[in-house]
This record gives sequence, C-alpha cells and structure tokens, in this order.
Amino acid sequence: MTLNTLLADVKGLDVPESTPLARELSGVCYDSRRATADSLFVCIKGALSDGHFYARSAYEKGCRFFLAQKPLSELPADAHVVLCNDTRRALAEISANLFNHPARELHIIGITGTKGKTTTALLIYHILNACGIPCGYIGTSGVKYGSFCFESANTTPESYILHEYMRNMRRAGVTHLVMEVSSQALYLGRVHGISFHTAVFTNLSEDHIGEHEHPSFEHYKACKQALFTDHNIQYALLNADDPYYEEFAARVPQDVRTECYAIHADKPDYRAVSMERFKQNDCLGTVFTCQHHGRSLTLSQNFPGTFSVYNALAAFAVCKDAGISDETIAKKLADISIAGRFELVKALPYATFIIDYAHNRASLTSALETLRAYEPKRLICLFGSVGGRTFARRAELGSVAFELADFSILTSDNPDDEDPQRILREIATQFRGNTDRYVIIPDRAEAIRYAVSIAREGDVFLFAGKGHERYQLVFGEKRPFCERDILLAECAKKLDPLLL
Repeated sequence: MTLNTLLADVKGLDVPESTPLARELSGVCYDSRRATADSLFVCIKGALSDGHFYARSAYEKGCRFFLAQKPLSELPADAHVVLCNDTRRALAEISANLFNHPARELHIIGITGTKGKTTTALLIYHILNACGIPCGYIGTSGVKYGSFCFESANTTPESYILHEYMRNMRRAGVTHLVMEVSSQALYLGRVHGISFHTAVFTNLSEDHIGEHEHPSFEHYKACKQALFTDHNIQYALLNADDPYYEEFAARVPQDVRTECYAIHADKPDYRAVSMERFKQNDCLGTVFTCQHHGRSLTLSQNFPGTFSVYNALAAFAVCKDAGISDETIAKKLADISIAGRFELVKALPYATFIIDYAHNRASLTSALETLRAYEPKRLICLFGSVGGRTFARRAELGSVAFELADFSILTSDNPDDEDPQRILREIATQFRGNTDRYVIIPDRAEAIRYAVSIAREGDVFLFAGKGHERYQLVFGEKRPFCERDILLAECAKKLDPLLL
C-alpha cells in the first residue's frame, strides 16, 4: 500500500513537499523493534515511554518513514517525517486504511462501565453464536472468534491490533462483534473512528484513577461517556439503577434509539423481579422474571448475585435487538458458564471454591456480599493487588475484605516490578492490627495450598483478582500460572494421600 493511501483522510497532517507519497510500504508499526525498511513508524507517547525517543532505533533498522507529534531532528536527512497533532488518533485512522476499514462491515456492540463488562459481553457472545449469528469477542478475556482464541495485553487493544483482528474476523465470516470498551481505550484513541451499532452502559464507580491512568473521576466518567457521543451509535442501552444514569442518558444523541434496564427504577424497558438464588453441585445461580414491553418470562443463569441479574438483563436486551426470540435467549442463557467469572471449581466435597476476577472495591464488595448470602460457615478471601499502578485500590480492597470476609489470605496478583511484600503490607494496614484476621503469603501458589490446608466443612473461598488469567506478571514477564489447575491438584492430594 502506498504511503499516500495509508495517510488518506487522516486529519491534521503536515506533509513536507519532498515526501515520496507514491512509495509502497509493507506495513505500520509503533514498536521500534518491529521497524523495517518498508514500514511507517508511528511515534506514540505512552504513560511510561515515548515512541519519539525510539525513532532513531527504528531508523537504524532501516525505517525511513515516520509519523510524529514533534520534529525528529536527530534523524538523518533521508528520513521523511510527517507531523500531526495526535499520533494515536492518526494511528487509528491509518490502521483502518491499512486493513480496508473492517469495522464498516461489522455489527459492533460496545460495552463500557466499571463492572460487568466482561460477563455481559461474553453472555452476548455465547448467545449470538449459539443462535447461528457468527460473533467475535474482544475484551479482558482475550480475543475469540470461530475456533480462534488469543490473549490480549489490554481489555481493548491498540487501534492497529484492533483493526487487524476485525479484518481477520471478517475473513472468517464473522458478522457481529461484541467489544469491551475500556475508559483507557476511549482516552487513548484506540477505538477512534469506529462506528458502534450498540453502546451499553453497565455502571460507574471510582476506578483506574492515578498517575498513569485517569487524572480524576470526572475525566474517567467523561471518557466512558464518549462511547455514546463520538461513535455514531444507533442503539443505546443504559442501567437505570446506576447513580450516573441520568448523566449518561443526557449525553446520548436525540436521534439514537435508547432503552434502559433496571431492578428498582421506575418504568424501565427491561426489569427483573422475583429474584431467587439457587445452589447446585456445580454452580451458584439466580432465577428471575424479566418484564419487558408488556411481556414476562423466566430467566435462569449459572451466576449468583444481583450484579449478575443486571448482566443478564443487558445481554437479553442486546440479543433481542439482534433479532433473537425471548424463548431462545432464555434457553441459551441457562446453559452458559464463563471461566474466571464466579466460576465454581468442584475441588473438595465439603468446601466451596470460587474463582473470580473481582479486583477493585466495587467488584470485591459485590462478590463477598453475594457469597455471604449463601450463609457459609466461614467466608475466606484470597487476593492481592497489581503492582506499579492503581495504588489507592490496595487500601480499598483491604477495607472491603476486613469488613466482609471472616479471614483473608493476602497474596500476589500481578506484582510486576514492585516488591510484593510492599503491596501486601499496604493492604494489611486496613485490618487495623487484627492479625488474627489475615495472613500474608506472597507466593500465590503457596497461598492456594495454604487455603486448601485450612478448608473445613461449610467454608466458602473466594479467589479474587486473577479470574481467567493463566499467567502472573513479574518483572515485565508473563509467567505461566493457572489458579484453577493449582487448586485442583492440591485438593486431589488432600483427598488421596497417595498422591503426596
């Protein structure tokens, strides 16, 4: 593809007259280690590094074409530098050109909010595919379409990767895509230029506020709202029970079809009533009546808690908008289970083990309150917090666990390059000197083994934070780590001493 074609319709460019726009290029990169003689290197400024500083490295690999936000005076005269105000937005536009605008050929459903994005998105993904609608998924649990499943470094990938995935989905026959749209993705332009058919708002609470994320809650909220204002949506679905519902509803353009769902609010389009919880050998679940547009039907799902009812309502509304009948949605919903999302692991016959991704104040509170409703003998929480960011979250998690759990096992999450002991000591301050209420075991595998060793009849354990992840991030390295496998192996040893 020529440089001219790559740059077509990209706004705000300053292209020097000497730039050979007819030059054929093989691709685009923003990591200098992947630069080649036939690539365009886009200088992206991130939270911890700045691509402008690596332009020389890209040049030394043969690259001669650059897109930057400031002059690259350190480059020799044969380097061609195109300037623009925002290289992140430009990267999104260039990537769309490179992959021939695959988003235009997809029915894209975007889900944003503090909690519930992943489960709601995966419910929609599973129901649509089960009903014969080829649907892809991009989010915290990776990238899924057809028989393909990949890990993703971010909830919403960088724009280049995002467009590449969408191109591959279209080639595989995918017609619909459900995507978790993170506040960071909206903030950093990863979804810039993409038109979403549907935008869903789940809820909003303080999270991702800090030095390397959002500078304030207002900024965080505004980024979430951008999904509804900046992406040409046709259908908006909002949680009317959320305190910020009115603010989000006010931002939806007047010509957009808008519906809401709720348990408590007056006259929602979709309401859940008569909620009951149930416990079976392999799941904790909920059953409720969904009232909508003058109809009522029973919905059952293998997920416990009020928050799961909200997720199911949102998924039901979106799938109905996609043309699926009520009865079919209800049937498919009842069969879904999702790894790492309130996943009940059948490991010991006398104790209950739940693996969940709960990793902030709101989600951990919901998870522990939900499990408390099942009246366990002891409610034990194993958790930690990520290293290098979201520092305020540590005190929040510690406070929630101290208030809602009977005992806590403080252990590593993804410590990265931070000392795990420091993270855990910060969490432990919230236990107010009650050392009998917690133990610190930095090695998460050892912490799981300890949990199994203390398990008694009627105990319920929540392993929080890792969820579906099959790795731990330590010093920038993703080390293989599967919480579920470790738990099952240790429980097998406890049940059969011959395995010791």
